[in-house]
Amino acid sequence: MTKRQRRTFSAEFKIDAASLVLDQGYSIPEAARSMDVGETALRRWVDQLKIERGGATPTAKALTPEQQKIQELEAKISRLEREKSILTKATALLMSDELERSR
Repeated sequence: MTKRQRRTFSAEFKIDAASLVLDQGYSIPEAARSMDVGETALRRWVDQLKIERGGATPTAKALTPEQQKIQELEAKISRLEREKSILTKATALLMSDELERSR
C-alpha cells in the first residue's frame, strides 16, 4: 500500500477556488468537485478569504497579496524588535563590565 502524496496549492489557486463559493454562488461541495480538492480544505480557504477580505490578518499563511505583505512586515518588525532587545541587553552588560573595570 503506497502512501498518498500530500498536494500543495498556490495562493492563487486557493483564491480561485474560494472565489467560486464567495463570488460565483457555487456550493462548497460543487466547487470542491470542480476544483478536485477536499471539501474541508476548500471550507478553510473560503473562511480565510472572508477574513482577509474583511481586512483582518490571518494566523495562517495569507492568501491575498496585501495580507501576505502585512505578514512579511509584521515578521520583520518582530525580528527587529528581538534584535534591538538583544543589543540593548548586550550594551548594558558591556557598560556594567566597563564600570567594574574603572573602579
